[in-house]
Amino acid sequence: MRRRSLLLAAVPAGLVTLAGCGDKSSSSSKASASPSASASVPPPKIVDGPLPAITAGTKFDEKPTVAKGSGDPSKNLAVKTVIAGSGKTVAENDFIQANYLGQIWSTGKVFDQSYDRTPLLMQLAAGSIIDGWRYGLAGKKAGSRVLMAVPPTWGYGSSGNAQAGIKGTDTLVFVVDVLNSYNSKSSSTGKEVAQSDAALPKVGTNTDGKAPSVDIPKADPPKKLVSNYVLEGDGPEVKAAQTILCQFKGEVWDSGKVFEQTYESGRLAQFSVTQMQQVVKGLAQGITGKKVGSRIMVVTPPDLAYGDNPPSGGVVQKGSTLVFSVDILAAM
Repeated sequence: MRRRSLLLAAVPAGLVTLAGCGDKSSSSSKASASPSASASVPPPKIVDGPLPAITAGTKFDEKPTVAKGSGDPSKNLAVKTVIAGSGKTVAENDFIQANYLGQIWSTGKVFDQSYDRTPLLMQLAAGSIIDGWRYGLAGKKAGSRVLMAVPPTWGYGSSGNAQAGIKGTDTLVFVVDVLNSYNSKSSSTGKEVAQSDAALPKVGTNTDGKAPSVDIPKADPPKKLVSNYVLEGDGPEVKAAQTILCQFKGEVWDSGKVFEQTYESGRLAQFSVTQMQQVVKGLAQGITGKKVGSRIMVVTPPDLAYGDNPPSGGVVQKGSTLVFSVDILAAM
């Protein structure tokens, strides 16, 4: 079983769910997130140090070894860019994919790290991540290695984190390798794949973060699930046990009406493929096995969508076939 990161305060804000999808104007909603321990504190003053040295694993995305802190740590948030990246600049509320190591200043004890697992996919939003990360990583570029010393005020507060052996007085040291960043303007950037079957919807190939067009033919929908590449990425294939970050748009085959989308909404969608199996089984099946970085077109017949039990008050009717355009941005 994949271990949950100690950094996460709650389900990331910005999650969009299809479970209660209705019409275009009301269906997408942010999931509530429990406030982090430092949610009510003011922004920190950011200083250059002191910071302990990285003594081994000094290359980007290499598991580091960090010395124990020397003397007293700063009462402010200490941040240093050890390796400067050249990718997209990270802003608050963006999602980032990162590897990290966290240890306690006074003892040098490592309490959590992702290098031996998989990179963490998280949102830099209040209530979703400790505030030291929110403030310390904002403005950094993807491809950067960042070293931080986070006082309790912007970490786990006076209560600490007993699970990790962190006391309420502990300053935390983090090495963070920012692999990528995503926001509501992100889209797939894969290689265009021919859409030659006139009996299937044709999806636009724009990569500007705006909603792609979906042209549904005036014909009967297929009886079986269809999942095709529109833009084929070069990332790993999505596994059924993973959580994905994506942009998507869902339309009803018969009417062409959009029942839910993230494009141009200021949000991204993040969901477990396993959980999606319980909501729209065809969408989960259509995503599984497709490469990260791709845009796909998925046609879900009624028996793999809502069948005779569509969400009330929306444009999806009994027996509706659904058409999805999905940009698979990342997977964890």
